[in-house]
Amino acid sequence: MKRVFFVLAITALFLMSACAKQSEQALVSQGLGIEVSGCEEISSIDNHGGFHGDGIEFVTLRCPDENVLNQIRHDSGWKSFPMDDTATAIVYGLSDETKKTGPFVADDEGNPLVPEIENGYYILIDRQAGDGKTERTEIPDRASFNFTLGVYDADTDILYYCELDT
Repeated sequence: MKRVFFVLAITALFLMSACAKQSEQALVSQGLGIEVSGCEEISSIDNHGGFHGDGIEFVTLRCPDENVLNQIRHDSGWKSFPMDDTATAIVYGLSDETKKTGPFVADDEGNPLVPEIENGYYILIDRQAGDGKTERTEIPDRASFNFTLGVYDADTDILYYCELDT
């Protein structure tokens, strides 16, 4: 009887740990391919409860040491500001005389979640274009989105991370 109880207890512990949510730092590290374990979480939003996991996950981290900035500077996927039109449309929105596009990384009222940044870096990972043939410029015109975005403010040492799935 003790043996059965012991096996059940071990199984329960294993299942609870398997279902536990990973830390925000681990999520950001995995999503962006940089080590952010030394960063402090400022805020996080996760509403991926929709159909097939649709929703937005948005994490803000303060990264006071130079480690994160050095990783970003040495990663060819990260681009320095200013953002290109695709990233600008996604983060802040773009408009002209005929149409308005974005922002897509926004709160319920349509306000951008990322504040205006003068000096920084960004990375946009298109998880929807598995074939690698789709142009980034097509992202804002799609009917659905599956991308990961990282924006680093070099003046405040704040990293903004977003996963958007629709």
